[in-house]
Amino acid sequence: MACSATAQIIQPLSINSARSVENSDACTKILNPPTFLGSTRRINTKLFSVNNPISPLARRSTTVFAVSSDVVKEKKLKSNSSLTNLLITKEEGLELFEDMYLGRAFEDMCAQMYYRGKMFGFVHLYNGQEAVSTGFIKLLKKEDCVVSTYRDHVHSLSKGVPAREVMSELFGKTTGCCRGQGGSMHMFSKEHNVLGGFAFIGEGIPVATGAAFTSKYKREVLKEDCDEVTLAFFGDGTCNNGQFFECLNMAALWKLPIVFVVENNLWAIGMSHVRATSDPQIWKKGPAFGMPGFHVDGMDVLKVREVAKEAIGRARRGEGPTLVECETYRFRGHSLADPDELRDPAEKAHYATRDPIIALKNYMAENKLATEAELKAIEKKIDELVEDAVEFADKSPVPARSQLLENVFADPRGFGIGPDGKYRCEDPKFTQGTAHV
Repeated sequence: MACSATAQIIQPLSINSARSVENSDACTKILNPPTFLGSTRRINTKLFSVNNPISPLARRSTTVFAVSSDVVKEKKLKSNSSLTNLLITKEEGLELFEDMYLGRAFEDMCAQMYYRGKMFGFVHLYNGQEAVSTGFIKLLKKEDCVVSTYRDHVHSLSKGVPAREVMSELFGKTTGCCRGQGGSMHMFSKEHNVLGGFAFIGEGIPVATGAAFTSKYKREVLKEDCDEVTLAFFGDGTCNNGQFFECLNMAALWKLPIVFVVENNLWAIGMSHVRATSDPQIWKKGPAFGMPGFHVDGMDVLKVREVAKEAIGRARRGEGPTLVECETYRFRGHSLADPDELRDPAEKAHYATRDPIIALKNYMAENKLATEAELKAIEKKIDELVEDAVEFADKSPVPARSQLLENVFADPRGFGIGPDGKYRCEDPKFTQGTAHV
């Protein structure tokens, strides 16, 4: 492999390795000190140490390079940072906090509505992973594309899809972003370039690769002024699927403007990531295909944001794709139907202390970027916004029966339309003999 295809690691941390980090890989570029990861604090090696029995990384037998942060700590940390080397401005901080709090409040409300019978089917919540969505998507332009997974509500909100439309879609109403036909796992918005949530793991990655190819084709063949970037979000369980490898190869071969964002929440439903993958270090698969690979603390929005700036910037400049592994954690079960009995309570309690929203609040307070009153005002505004979304969705109409066959067949005549020219599904006997829920 050519040494230009480097694995870019920030703040390297060698764990139980008999060889030196410098000699571990001739094609590995160690950025020390980091060139773009802007934290002024020392990394918290304990959270990613083999000596920490709670960390899933403790079970890794190979050398681990980790980007960590001590932004998330229960006790107050002293900061001597000046305004010139802060990671964010006040305006940026307030935007990040509002977006993350919106994601959390929206998902908490979804849980309430699900258990009240307002939503049906599988509903997968994003609690705990907000730093990844906010850290990446709030750096995008409206023209940029996002391809999500079945855990797609918060990605859509971060990209600008109104909370009313997302909640209505979850309620199965015509005012939803897919007119009630997509539901929880299939959010789509042409206006905001959200190219869909996908129920099957890995199936969104080829769609994202195609969107990135479209951007490159516009710029290089059609000679349009196009610097659009695509983000492909997927989980750790997806990284053993064929589509993942095929699309990494294609994106690197054609230098497509795409960022592959792995939301490694350490669990694929009930399967621990380290038990399912021969090498749990997902970021290393990037350099294998000729693109940079990053491993970042996905519980720290500031760390994620700095890595996202570099990766999105590379794509926008035409320098090709990047693979970013964001190590995060979901606070709830795999879905709302999951009793979440498989994970160690100590592990869940450990990650609960690293709540990314609390971490950002603490950072902003310590650096005098926002007052408690300002943050409370944002929380109040978002709580009212989410309440309004529920009220709007509840009052919205359900789809007509004639909508049942739309977007299913290109020409429903002969199947969906009877001799009288009317939709067969409008016949009261259409569902006779089928189960009614």
